Amino acid sequence: MYSIVYILPEIFLSLSIMFLLMLGVFIKKSFNLVYLLTILSLIFAIALILNQPDEIIKIFNDSYIIDRLSIFMKVLTLLFCLFVLLSSKDYVKSNSIDKIEYPIIILSSTLGMVLMISSYDLMIFYLGLELQSLSLYILASFKRNNERSTEAGLKYFVLSALASGLLLYGCSLIYGFTGSTNFEIISTNLNEANTGAVFGIVFIIVGLAFKVSAVPFHMWTPDVYEGSPTSVTSFFALVPKIAAISVFIRFMYVPFINVIDQWQTIIIFLSIASMILGAVAAIGQNNIKRLMAYSTIGHMGYALAGLATGTNQGIQSTIVYLTIYLVMNLGAFGCIFMMKRENIFYENINDLSGLSKNHPMLAFSFLIILFSLAGIPPLAGFFAKFYIFMAVIEVKMYALAIIGLVTTVVSSFYYLRIVKVVYFDRPKKPFDESYDWGLKSTLILSSILILIYFIYPSILTSVVSSIIIY
Repeated sequence: MYSIVYILPEIFLSLSIMFLLMLGVFIKKSFNLVYLLTILSLIFAIALILNQPDEIIKIFNDSYIIDRLSIFMKVLTLLFCLFVLLSSKDYVKSNSIDKIEYPIIILSSTLGMVLMISSYDLMIFYLGLELQSLSLYILASFKRNNERSTEAGLKYFVLSALASGLLLYGCSLIYGFTGSTNFEIISTNLNEANTGAVFGIVFIIVGLAFKVSAVPFHMWTPDVYEGSPTSVTSFFALVPKIAAISVFIRFMYVPFINVIDQWQTIIIFLSIASMILGAVAAIGQNNIKRLMAYSTIGHMGYALAGLATGTNQGIQSTIVYLTIYLVMNLGAFGCIFMMKRENIFYENINDLSGLSKNHPMLAFSFLIILFSLAGIPPLAGFFAKFYIFMAVIEVKMYALAIIGLVTTVVSSFYYLRIVKVVYFDRPKKPFDESYDWGLKSTLILSSILILIYFIYPSILTSVVSSIIIY
């Protein structure tokens, strides 16, 4: 009974999902009510998580952990899920996907992520993963009458099922060769001579690389980002990445830390390949959602670079990078949601022509966000990359740092191309001015955070520096 106190947020989210489903079924046309209650449920769950004790607690036979890493990542997950819901309500209504199931599926996917973040056992981890994945399959193809959305859902389902299968195979190999599913016992029983278990680690890394869209397991990302409804794309680009990176950190630094020599090279390869492809492949894109997909691949490459170091500083730099990346992407999708003319949403980069003449404030926000994504000082994106490079140089991985710097320069080209279109091309017909308050406030907040981060960076770094894995 005592253990249940520590999983109150998870219990509350589960009960909320059941209650909202019943409410939606019994009350006709209750989308607005369900949507509002989903937002309130997320706020209350964040309050419950923040109320948890500031110490390492392991419950249910050491299979579930509550520590600073899990608390921080859970708050991030729920917070950005909240922002996605606030900023996309107008889009959801305009595109006729305002069904009661939509916010409920997002909530159940978020519950799966929360379970993944706190998992300290392969069984719990896989349970959370499947709950998250099943919800995401439905979300990707939510716009049933749209061919692109159906195709995106099918692609994601097939490829994600393959990745989940490889993950499960890796978990079974680990269990077979170490005799346990608990992370700490695995760490004790695992050594470099155990070849079967090393194969298991490789399969797990492949599965997780798919979830974070790292090269060469990125193939689903551009198609799913482009085909899914934009509200779903913004959810895909933000929230699942938090859970995947958390699990990456937890796996690499708890059960597999004794065999770091075996997996470090793989992570370095994933990082370099993601950075290069993310920088090069985005250059020729005209669809802004597709461009954001390649941008995400590149950014995940930088996050994995911090992870490859094998140090606590590397982990902390990855967490800081992820947080800043989320704020930047939230702002970018906020701008994409505003590309609306006569109730039709546009996705082409050329549709932004001369945006500065018709919508100067929106153009300025876009400018800040794109410069930050490119890593131009003194914006938040520069500091995010700076922390990563510092951690990488600290362990003398100079080649990784140089490739990271070169790809940053290359990627700034396509961000600056959008700035050129916004500020110097001939203006098109203005976009609609009637924006939802949730969208406005989300965009303003993310732009301000990116702009003023350099004044007080310790607000984030001091919280993250208390997260120590080993």
